[in-house]
Order: sequence, then structure tokens, then C-alpha cells
Amino acid sequence: MSGRDEGLGGTAFDVAEAGAAGRDVESSGTDRARSEADVEARVEVGSREHAADLPRAGSTRVSTGEATQAAAVAAGSHGASPPARRTTPRRRAHHGSRRPGDGPTAALSGASVTGLALLWWAATHFGWVPPLFLPAPAAVWRAFVDAWHGNLQGGVPLAEHLGWSALRVFGAFALAALIGIPVGILMGVSRVARGLLDPPLEFYRPLPPLAYLPLVVIWFGIDETAKIVVIFLACFAPIAMAARAGARSATREQIAAAWSLGGSAAQVVRHVVLPAALPEILTGLRIAIGFGWTTLVAAEMVAATAGLGQMVLNASSFLRTDVVVMGIVLIGLIAWGFDLAMRALERRLVPWKGRG
Repeated sequence: MSGRDEGLGGTAFDVAEAGAAGRDVESSGTDRARSEADVEARVEVGSREHAADLPRAGSTRVSTGEATQAAAVAAGSHGASPPARRTTPRRRAHHGSRRPGDGPTAALSGASVTGLALLWWAATHFGWVPPLFLPAPAAVWRAFVDAWHGNLQGGVPLAEHLGWSALRVFGAFALAALIGIPVGILMGVSRVARGLLDPPLEFYRPLPPLAYLPLVVIWFGIDETAKIVVIFLACFAPIAMAARAGARSATREQIAAAWSLGGSAAQVVRHVVLPAALPEILTGLRIAIGFGWTTLVAAEMVAATAGLGQMVLNASSFLRTDVVVMGIVLIGLIAWGFDLAMRALERRLVPWKGRG
């Protein structure tokens, strides 16, 4: 009896304990359901409040717009202008990689030449300037025809004058380029050469050709040598200075890269320094040929019997201003044509210029 009672007592205790655990689980589930219901209720209340606030905000915006419109109408009724509307400034048109000054200029150059020719014709046709000081274009053309046929003073045809002048100018120019470019490159890459050659170059460069022309005549006589030497000295200085400046334009990185690749000194000068100096050299050549034609008249003062400079000087002695103007126009046209040729050569030899 005692064992059976003990078994029944244990079983009753277990059943009571299981019932208490079940009640605990049921109560925890009920609490969880209540908390979830509270969260859902709070979310629903918040969404209702947010929905209730939206009409109020809309009404505020509408009332603000109405107030602005009313203010504009009231200002208009009092004669005042409505408030200015703020606008965003327009951006300038994008021109890509164009630089200031890029673009064709042939039409502008043609218009400039035409305008000068018309002004010249008007000044002579209407008598604004006496013919002695400025001959008419027709008179200059007649002088050109007479000179071409050799009907001017001396009887030398114009082709011979042109030949002698071109030989003197371009011969001296070629000699100056042949010597001046290596000298300038040497001055740019050598401290010793720059120190030795810079003082005499800078000393004689600003001197006008007429200043040392008598000395050149004493040294070289009145033959063609004196004329070529005077023009040579006028062309040499700008070529040498341009070559020196161009040689200094090669960057340290370029020279260091050539050295690191095993290049010799001659190879560095040929493949690095000379290409870097080429744009400056071509500019110096264009300037030098202008100096050569400028010095031509002074050079042909020395016992010359033919040449454009000699023709102009001889015509000025007889007050033939038509022949003087004709010679000036010819010299200018020849120099201009050479400059255009140098520009074309520059575009071909240094296409990278100005694109860095």
C-alpha cells in the first residue's frame, strides 16, 4: 500500500507541475500577443496623425502662394513692378579646345589689303595727297611696266634688279642660317660657348647697319663681298639668338630620359635639343629675312649698278616717287611671299607647335 501511495503521489505531483508549466506558457503567449497588438495600434495611430498633417501642410503652401500672388497684385495696383524672377545665369558656350586667336584669317587679310588699296586710290583720286608725295596706283603700275622693259634710268630691266637683290639677300641669309643655327645651339648647351660668344653678339646686335657700313667697306672694299657681309651681320644675330633660346626650351625630363636610354651627347642634341629648338629657329629665320630686306637698301648704296635698293635710291635722286613706291611694293611682296612659305614649312616641320 505504501509503494502504491508513493507512486500515486509522485504522479499527482508531476501532473500539477506540468499544469503550472502549461499555465506559464499560455500566459507568456498572451503577453506576446498583447505587445504585438500594442505595436500595431501605435503604428496605426502614427499613420493617421501623419495623414492628418498632410492637408494642413498643403493648405499652408497654397496660402503662401496666394499670399505671394496677392502681394504682386497689390504692388501692381500701386504702380510698382512685380518682384524680379530669379534666373540662373546661362553658361557660356563651350568651345572645346580652341585657343584665343584660332581660326582662318584669309578673308580678313583680303579685306585689309582691299581696304588699304581703296584708301590709296581715294587719297590720290580726290587730291587729298599731292602726286609728288603719293603717286596714284596707275602711275605706279606704269612705272612697273617701264622698269620691266628697261625704260627707266640706267636701262637695266627689272628682272636683273630682282636677280641681283635676291642673290645678295638670300645668299647672305643662307650663310647666316648655316653659321647662326649651330652657334646658337652651342650657346644653348654649353656654358663656355655662351660665356665667350654672348658679349660680342649682344654688343653688335643693336647697331644699325649704316653705323658699321663704312668700316665694312674699308675692310672688304666696294665689291659684292661688302654687301653680303652687311646683310649677313643683319641676319646672323636674330638667328643665333632664336637658336639659343630654342635650345634652352628642352625640358630636364626629356634630356634625362635620353641620357637614361644610353644616348650620347651628340644624340641628345640631335634628337632632343634640336627638335625642341626648331620652332624658335623657324621664327628667328622669319625675323632674319625681314632684317635682310631692310638692310638691302643700305648694302646697295656701296657702288651697286643693279638691284632694287639701287633702283629706289637712284629714283629718289630724281624725285621719281612712282618708281620709289614701286620698288617698296616689290620688296614688301617678295618678303611677304617668303614669310608665307616659312609659315607653311613651319606647319609641316613642327606640327606640334601650339598644341601642348
